[in-house]
Amino acid sequence: MGRIVVVAYKAKPGKLIELKSLMKTHADTLRNEELVTERASIIMQSTDETIIEIFEWKSKQAIEEAHINPVVQEMWGKYFEICEFIPAGEVTEFSEMFSEFTPFN
Repeated sequence: MGRIVVVAYKAKPGKLIELKSLMKTHADTLRNEELVTERASIIMQSTDETIIEIFEWKSKQAIEEAHINPVVQEMWGKYFEICEFIPAGEVTEFSEMFSEFTPFN
């Protein structure tokens, strides 16, 4: 059974453009490794420029496999260089009843 996740990426100072560029390849990389479903991801930006992504892993096992997949590990290494992963609940918009974001794609 698939697992839908919400991830929040906060760019390090001066790294927002790099993060936006990397986001454009994230889902395709995971899809090429057969770890996520064909469901299109949703990517959006908060007012403080945090990038939020919603996507679907194929299963809990696929999530575990990602942690030992060399292609995914290389990609995640790039993410760690340019951003921090923050709890989605820390994004201000999620405290509103109807959270609004700027579309990314």
